[in-house]
Amino acid sequence: MKITSSAVSLNVDDVPASSAFLIEHFGFREEMAADGFASLTRDDAGLNVIFLQRGLESLPADQRDEHAAGLILAFVVDDLEGELARLRSEGVTITMPLTDEEWGERAFQVRDPNGVIVQLVDWNAPTAH
Repeated sequence: MKITSSAVSLNVDDVPASSAFLIEHFGFREEMAADGFASLTRDDAGLNVIFLQRGLESLPADQRDEHAAGLILAFVVDDLEGELARLRSEGVTITMPLTDEEWGERAFQVRDPNGVIVQLVDWNAPTAH
């Protein structure tokens, strides 16, 4: 098997709202879109984020009404504090404050208009002793 690209698909109630959030605040661009569907990309993301309208008939019956829940879109960034300041200045609500873990991970979270969690992470932080 050869994998040529990767994507994560999330079922949401309002595809345009989630798309606009990632475009405006995280620099994604729309690669493809149709009624109830949007595929977003960034050259440096390594995957596409796809939003699907809940209830789409093209989805299997056991999936079509599910909402993207219990998952986190996590992006590793170079300047975590800078991104935190930028998002605050853009009026984005920080739903999990900047947290330092003992193993060196630092992260904070926001939510898009559909409740999808977006986490920005820095794995290069020194471990506190």
